Amino acid sequence: MSPAAAVAGGADETRRLAGEVARVLNDCRPSLAAHPRKLRELSALRSSSSSGGLFLPAFCTALTPLFDILRRSPASDRVARFAAAFASTTAAGAGDGFLEGFLRFLLAGSAAAHRPARFRSCQIISELPDDAEVSDEIWDEVIDGMKIRVRDKIPAIRSFAVRALSRFAVDEEDGGIIDTFLDTLKKEQNAEVRKTIILSLPPSNATLELIIESTLDTSEPVRRAAYSVLSTRFPLQSLSIKQRTALLHRGLSDRSTSVNNECLKMLKDEWLVKYCGGDVISLLRFLDVETYESVGESVMGVLLKDGAVRVQDGQTIREYCTSNTEDEEQVSNIKLMDAEVALYWKVMCKHLQAEAQVKGSEAATTTGTEAAVYASEASDKNDLLDAVLPSTVAEYVGLVKAHLSAGPSYHFASRQLLLLGGMLDFSDTMNRKVASSFLYELLIRPLEHEVDEDGNQIAIGDGVSLGGDREWAKAVSELAKKVHASIGEFETVIATIVEELARPCRERTADFMQWMHCLAVTGLLLENTSTLRSLKGKAIAPPELLQALLLPAAKQNHVDVQRAALRCLCLFGLLENKPSPELVKQLRVSFINGPDLVSAMACKAMIDLVTWHGPQEVDQAIGIEPSDPQYEKTQFTNVDISDLNDDDLSIGALDILFSGFHKDDWEFSLEGDNHDNVPTILGEGFAKILLLSENYASISADLHPVILAQLVRLYFLEETKELGRLKQCLSVFFLHYPSLSEKHKRCVSSAFVPLMRAMWPGIYGNVGGSGPIISKKRKYAAQAARFMVQMVQAPMFSSETTEQATTSSESLSSSPDSSSNFDISEEGLAIRIAVEAANFQDKKSAPGKAYAFALCKVAVLLRFRQSEQKAIKCMRGLVNTLAASAVSDKDLLKELGQMASRLKSLDECPEEELPQDQADAIFKKLGLDGIKLDTNPVVPPTPAPRSVRAAPARRRARRVASSSDDSCTGGEGESLDATSVRRVLATPSVTAARSQRASKTAALSKISAKPTVASSDSELDDQSSVTTDDDPSHEQSS
Repeated sequence: MSPAAAVAGGADETRRLAGEVARVLNDCRPSLAAHPRKLRELSALRSSSSSGGLFLPAFCTALTPLFDILRRSPASDRVARFAAAFASTTAAGAGDGFLEGFLRFLLAGSAAAHRPARFRSCQIISELPDDAEVSDEIWDEVIDGMKIRVRDKIPAIRSFAVRALSRFAVDEEDGGIIDTFLDTLKKEQNAEVRKTIILSLPPSNATLELIIESTLDTSEPVRRAAYSVLSTRFPLQSLSIKQRTALLHRGLSDRSTSVNNECLKMLKDEWLVKYCGGDVISLLRFLDVETYESVGESVMGVLLKDGAVRVQDGQTIREYCTSNTEDEEQVSNIKLMDAEVALYWKVMCKHLQAEAQVKGSEAATTTGTEAAVYASEASDKNDLLDAVLPSTVAEYVGLVKAHLSAGPSYHFASRQLLLLGGMLDFSDTMNRKVASSFLYELLIRPLEHEVDEDGNQIAIGDGVSLGGDREWAKAVSELAKKVHASIGEFETVIATIVEELARPCRERTADFMQWMHCLAVTGLLLENTSTLRSLKGKAIAPPELLQALLLPAAKQNHVDVQRAALRCLCLFGLLENKPSPELVKQLRVSFINGPDLVSAMACKAMIDLVTWHGPQEVDQAIGIEPSDPQYEKTQFTNVDISDLNDDDLSIGALDILFSGFHKDDWEFSLEGDNHDNVPTILGEGFAKILLLSENYASISADLHPVILAQLVRLYFLEETKELGRLKQCLSVFFLHYPSLSEKHKRCVSSAFVPLMRAMWPGIYGNVGGSGPIISKKRKYAAQAARFMVQMVQAPMFSSETTEQATTSSESLSSSPDSSSNFDISEEGLAIRIAVEAANFQDKKSAPGKAYAFALCKVAVLLRFRQSEQKAIKCMRGLVNTLAASAVSDKDLLKELGQMASRLKSLDECPEEELPQDQADAIFKKLGLDGIKLDTNPVVPPTPAPRSVRAAPARRRARRVASSSDDSCTGGEGESLDATSVRRVLATPSVTAARSQRASKTAALSKISAKPTVASSDSELDDQSSVTTDDDPSHEQSS
């Protein structure tokens, strides 16, 4: 046979084989059930082919149409899976290098410019089994090719590339695959790709941190995948205590039910059953419940609710209360509880008590057999609770005393046992007597302290609560109220102890530890008393308590004593009908002159008194008369609290507190929760005042924008970025405040310009600085501006305004004047910005020019509703003022031109001008009284003399009109010509000397009128995808 005939015969055989392969592939499209049979059929075809070398080209030829399908579908996915399964089979003729050749074919497709080819190549490579036998050289090429595809611009391709690489990511010596995954995970925007990376990461120290961070991902599937990987690949012992508690805290409190269930599955099936053998006490030991008590309680709660933990037979607290009564002294043989055991019994007993109460309530609200069943279940729970608790109050007291005597190591267990006291029965007189004696010992027990190298005593704890621990004080107070449950009995007992502890303080013989102890018990009394009337006739009366104890304590030298005294003064002031003058004066003095920790406590006390009594009542207490109702205060009094005298009582409490924002030398620790620092307390306090502004009629409404601007500025300050509690509080406040009422929206709009004036460096007296500092300040100011726009755009919560607030900017209205709330919407903010740009004088300096540019960039983000015809006409004239400030920025000028076109299209009568009286009414409603601007569109001036030589005709690029493209509207509608750009109506001098600028005017007109060039073919190609519409990766890619 001649060579030509052999070639022709080979081509015919290849076509025949390709047709047979195509038929088999087509039969695989409907269902996966046919795949095993078709695999055998295709393997037989491969074995029967006359030459094994022809089958690979035929197979690739038959498969090629799959690489041209633009959209992903289940049928095409089945074909891809079948191709991968067939390529890895070990049928007859497996030694002909088919798999190696097929992989090279796929690698060539993965590097193609055609997206579907890259997608299908990566998909088939990822479907290949891990045991596919090919040479290391081929796998190296696959790894290199897939590393490139991990950075592909199509999310679906990146996802399959990650799957293809996952088989090689088994250890640290994987050629940098794990590093590639970690770098990609940090930058990846697509949630599906992040999920794939998480599921592909092997267990190692390098991957653990990023997987744990992924439990905070914004995507629910990614968080669920992270918990799944942590559950199956990382043993409990490989995680640190901080990591375990953080994972449980996030997972059990996650807003997604699926993430909750995945975390619970990890906790119950893996950690509890697999690693702890079902012993919940052992699990709690892995969590350090003394440090992370709330996490331990949450774990116990979810396991009890799930039914994974129950009281075992023979398990009771009584086994720790055994005593030996052989000798007369009845020497106690009490066993001490570990922290985990004490927490377990506290949560268990509370759970049993709650279940008994629920079943009892259900029995009371039903009848018949159902009520009897509920009553029986409640009785069983109560019986089980009684069997678990100590049999007598004396046994309980002995158990707690034994733990108290064991030292600080058992302080946590003692507190857990104290909380069990509320479940005991104190109806018997003897039981109350025993418990009352025990409570007395607890209350007079000295505070624990340490001694430093110099022999000075240092109190342990927070310095203001009983026992140095707020939770301990709460446990003692709950037990005391349970024991002394009669009316007035609690106040009588505690007041007697306060009087006893106050004797050395009144005699001036007490040291600071005795002062702190006395004030801690006093705070416990005031905190659990509803009114000062209940203290009249007791061992120490309210006036005596204030004058003889609290005020002298606030003047002590020791900082902790001052803090404890100020806390008690705050509690005392909250119980008064009207705050005492001496109390208010002392709080003011401590806030102004005290150390930072003392100032923080005084600030918190003043905020509480202002929000409880109102600022007017607090000021009247020291003789400041209320201002004239006809006078609306628009600014806070500017006070330098560092130079304020103690006897200056002419400045109100709110003015002093607001001046605290402007003091730059507050010191605070970045450790812990950052609660006790003045900026955080002021931010929380004034945010509360704004939210509850309806309750404070004495605070002028004109002050609300001033407060809001200061809070936004505080949120974006560089100095407060480490104050996590402040950031969290303000972020929640900003999320809800603008949507609660129209007044709040109006306040947000009014605060925009003052905020920008205060934050932008180099204008209105603001400090500038070096280049990097100015750049950073401008960045923060621009972020704050966009943040304010988002608050204005936020929809209302109330049903009557939600529909109006969320109406599209292009929506139609039956009446042009049907809406008159433009001052609380984007229209009002846009007019304020335009007026600010028009009246800003320092436009020639670099800071002023940058400020004007920033205003214009914000203005173009705002949209107008067609119902606001007057505001539209007003803004049509003012947009020229904005354009004058952006004349040197071509892109911004184009955006302003598009804005002008949109406004013209929304104007139902574009040829009519807005009367000046209506423009003045708009300015008045926005609080811009006295502004005189010509708000009508600019009339074209006298044109410059034409040149004798005619200008050559210019060909314009054609483009397809798009309904969603604003640029075409800007080009064909109302363009901003040079006269509009150069004419600033607020500054008439700018409109002079037109003839000198004719050439520049003509050039600017051409620039602004130049149409946008149509998108290139490559840009249009970027919008295509190889995934289906319902595929998540397609949504991200498109």
